[in-house]
Amino acid sequence: MKNLKSYIDNRNQWNSFFPNSKQITFPLDQNTVNDLARSLDSDLSPENLHCDGEISATQAQNKYNYYGRVIKELDRYCAGQGLTTPIVEEYY
Repeated sequence: MKNLKSYIDNRNQWNSFFPNSKQITFPLDQNTVNDLARSLDSDLSPENLHCDGEISATQAQNKYNYYGRVIKELDRYCAGQGLTTPIVEEYY
């Protein structure tokens, strides 16, 4: 679960800039899992994945692969915790 934890740590760092935002902690609940899936969907949108064309195709593929690992770990976490696995639309 190192990729999922890394992703959550990164989200928590960004969230720390906003005073009213809640830190993500384990165990995850269904609402948090759904929020993570929405965030991953956004991260995987073409303009975000490719940084509006500012990174190489290799760098974009590396980001895609990382997010794919996060999604797989999130899926396994949900299965192990009896949570509904959300669908990340942008992940093919």
